[in-house]
Amino acid sequence: MKRIIYLIAFLISMTAQAQIVKIAAAADLRYALDEVVKAYKKNNSGATIEVIYGSSGNAFTQISNGAPYDIFFSADIIYPQKLKEAGLTLTDPKLYAIGRIVLWSATLDVSRGLSVLTEKPNLKIAIANPEHAPYGQRSVEALKYYQLYEKIEDELIFGENVSQAAQFCLSGNAEAGLIALSLVLSPSMSNQGKYFLIDEKSHRPLEQAYVILDHAKGNKDVFAFAEYISATAARLIFEKYGFTLPK
Repeated sequence: MKRIIYLIAFLISMTAQAQIVKIAAAADLRYALDEVVKAYKKNNSGATIEVIYGSSGNAFTQISNGAPYDIFFSADIIYPQKLKEAGLTLTDPKLYAIGRIVLWSATLDVSRGLSVLTEKPNLKIAIANPEHAPYGQRSVEALKYYQLYEKIEDELIFGENVSQAAQFCLSGNAEAGLIALSLVLSPSMSNQGKYFLIDEKSHRPLEQAYVILDHAKGNKDVFAFAEYISATAARLIFEKYGFTLPK
């Protein structure tokens, strides 16, 4: 009987020690971060990590309004910086990757670059909503850089985030899309079409950063996972999905 009581007490103790890590993450991380979490759990079997993906701008608004997240992985460092300035973080923003934009299509010859978007009338082109999604903002910048935006503006369809824009491409609702390289290299898209890497000079860099939020106070598991992001295993995963890594 005593052994059973000790066992129950031990299990309760272990449950109490394992805290949930709640993460708000940019939609371009849907595959890369899932893989990082899976790798982390191999050596931390008791870890409970919940990730909600969406546009960085929407996540910023939710966190600013009190959403109970522990870590915010943003596709644009500006949002973690604003949270830091507002006194809502426990750490400074830390750069974890540089994202890249590509032109992707299952039907067009994208090897000729963005000019292909003007060669067919009524071509539907998916991008993330530039009002709150960094990848959408940079896509608009790239189109304007190449003086194409006004020519195709009426043909653009907006995804709530870059992952939804990619889904528009896969479903055929859009014939082409300006989306994240990390999604194009994912298992769901890698064999479905072709992509053209858009020159970085055409838009502001996608400096992606994470920050630990006030809600994480006292949660050691949050800091342990954040530290893992800089580990070789995690960096190799980000690199696999096309991210440029900070030194």
